[in-house]
Amino acid sequence: MRINKYISESGKASRRGADKLITEGRVKINGKRATIGSQVEPGDDVQVDGNEVRVARNNVYIALNKPVGITSTTEKGVKGNIVDLVNHPLRIFNIGRLDKDSEGLILLTNDGDIVNEILRSENRHEKEYIVSVDKPITSEFLKKMSEGVRILDTTTLPCEVVQLSKFDFKIILTQGLNRQIRRMCAELGYDVYRLQRIRIMNIQIGKLPPGQWRDLSKKERTQLFRELDYEPKEW
Repeated sequence: MRINKYISESGKASRRGADKLITEGRVKINGKRATIGSQVEPGDDVQVDGNEVRVARNNVYIALNKPVGITSTTEKGVKGNIVDLVNHPLRIFNIGRLDKDSEGLILLTNDGDIVNEILRSENRHEKEYIVSVDKPITSEFLKKMSEGVRILDTTTLPCEVVQLSKFDFKIILTQGLNRQIRRMCAELGYDVYRLQRIRIMNIQIGKLPPGQWRDLSKKERTQLFRELDYEPKEW
């Protein structure tokens, strides 16, 4: 970013005013006097009259209720991609995936630093789902689902499973294997005909209609960052 644009976006001065500060020798980048046209890189120390100047990034954090049929990809060539659905003015991308034939909560952002914090498997962040299956749920099924099922050459981690009705159950996972719930159910002789994610960590889908999205509230962001021990970087 050009130094005059950086100063302008910090609110310190207009671009014309920034040019004046620069020509007067009052602007330094990493301790060196800036000149007209100097570039600022992320992490640079910019000072005007000895005072640090910062530009906050315009980070967005979005909760989307993804409908069935939408693919969790930013590839514009894929029909029904998630980015076209959201149609956000900024370049955003999804955090993790939700199968095309599944629905519910998925987070999107333009903050690349937070993605690994949420997805890192060893952090074991909770994701909650409502699942409907094709035949009556038994106590044996619930027990095996909660204790771990052998899929993809591994045994799934123990998890919380609660029966909601004859054909519906809630499950809270702390891992994210490929099509994990569907594979677990299939291994036990059940087919999934509806799978909806309703929570990621502290973010709830609530009453958000399918196909609609919203920005995370300040309270949601604050709690999310606290749970991740994460602080968004400034530009």
